[in-house]
Amino acid sequence: MTKLVRTLVGNVISDARNQTVTVLVERMVKHPLLGKVVKKFKKYHAHDVKNQYKVGDMVIITESKPISKTKAWVVEGLAKKD
Repeated sequence: MTKLVRTLVGNVISDARNQTVTVLVERMVKHPLLGKVVKKFKKYHAHDVKNQYKVGDMVIITESKPISKTKAWVVEGLAKKD
């Protein structure tokens, strides 16, 4: 049985903490009653071992085992440099 690993793409909005970046992920969802497409946002704390990603970079993050109380995602790579 293969294990599915969730991956998301988002923008780094904070790199103030050591080995941690905050990534804002945006998704488009259809409103159940109105039918209008709306944007939804969610922030994830991701592990960045080398402190190489800066604010504005678009990164790919994958789900992992919990690293700390709020971190359960790891930065896999850079999708687009700002």
